Amino acid sequence: MVISLQQEYYHSVTLNVDKCKGCTNCIKGCPTEAIRVRKGKAHILENKCIDCGECIRICPNGAKYAITDNLSKLKEFKFNVALPAPSFFGQFKKEASIKSIIFALKKIGFDEVYQVPLAAEEVSIAIREYINTHKEMRPLISSSCPAVLRLIQVRFPELIKNIMPVKPPMEIAAQRAKEIIIEKMGLRPEEIGAFFISPCPAKVTAVRQPLGLNKSSVDGVISISEIFGDIVKNLGDDEEEQASIFGEASGLGIGWGRAGGENLAIGGDNYLAVDGIHNCIGVLEEIEMNKLPDIDYIECQACIGGCIGGALAVESQYIARVKIRRLSEKLGTKSPIKKEKVIEDFRKGYFDLENAILPKPSMKLDDDLSEAIRKMELLEKTVKDLPGLDCGSCGSPNCRALAEDIVKGQANEEDCIFKLRDRVKQLAGEMYDLAQKLPPTLDAKERQE
Repeated sequence: MVISLQQEYYHSVTLNVDKCKGCTNCIKGCPTEAIRVRKGKAHILENKCIDCGECIRICPNGAKYAITDNLSKLKEFKFNVALPAPSFFGQFKKEASIKSIIFALKKIGFDEVYQVPLAAEEVSIAIREYINTHKEMRPLISSSCPAVLRLIQVRFPELIKNIMPVKPPMEIAAQRAKEIIIEKMGLRPEEIGAFFISPCPAKVTAVRQPLGLNKSSVDGVISISEIFGDIVKNLGDDEEEQASIFGEASGLGIGWGRAGGENLAIGGDNYLAVDGIHNCIGVLEEIEMNKLPDIDYIECQACIGGCIGGALAVESQYIARVKIRRLSEKLGTKSPIKKEKVIEDFRKGYFDLENAILPKPSMKLDDDLSEAIRKMELLEKTVKDLPGLDCGSCGSPNCRALAEDIVKGQANEEDCIFKLRDRVKQLAGEMYDLAQKLPPTLDAKERQE
């Protein structure tokens, strides 16, 4: 499937119509009410979808899936670098060392491997520096989870100003990897392919349509589930090889793979960690109501458990959490990153987002203000006429969403089974009344005689 980057919306999460049974499970689990079921099939509303992957997790028929890149794309570049997410290292059996996993990545086609945990350690220093030097906004919200950023765009546009204006580790990893390869090997930027190994469909969207950036430094996103089998096949092979030109991460960077790991790496004591998209919504609502002004920084991750719970991960997030914790403890907190160099780069703007993140209001009823006001009044009236049971049988997630769809001309009142039942009763009564008014038939007259 090819999607033009010029489209207003790009989404990694998509629907296989043939597998969809119209069960409505997805509409109940979607945090932004981005799914409808019409004519027995689900439909994703592009202006509301944030690519969190909840529908992929909840669909019993496997009808939702993520569009990602595959290894064939490596052929487009002269030199390819794998960028494994911190959560990637929690997917394998405990006997699998980081070295063996990196060696396996090289066996399946990558020339080098830059550990995203390395970049996470740099970003941790940059975030701490920003928190210490910018006291005017509280709480600051992590920019590391693209699904949360898009959630804020869609549902909490007033909180965009609270987003930490620092690039996520994935982008810094791609930048650093390319800089080092250009310096050491003399290659041109266009000859180097940087591929993020992702647990999350939102990362694909973040590369195709980046927020706060002119263009992503990442050239492709491959899901963990896509290459997991190939990695496992190559684990345990000869690990004797030259040392990586990039260095190795400490436990601080690896810990970013689980909820709370980001805060631990930053090293503050007035921070909050929230995981799970619905929990994030609850906290964002509290921020919107100014209930958390004393918190400095909030780590929000859309998936339960953090990135280890991503929809494209393989291992159970409960098992992966233990593996990441043990691996972090084993590697320790002695980071190879030079703090002074990171702070110097931070002050030069190396970590800064390039553009403002703009709101994307998802409940825009009409471009014309007067017409939008009229539709809003009609919406409120329609909501009052509906039963308010939020059963989802109509194909919309709740009665208010159905009212919105009705006002937009995308549904009608009879889609509500209770309204339909009332209408059927009314029609049956009308038909009975009409039947009583009909003249008797000839056979009826003969029987009377």
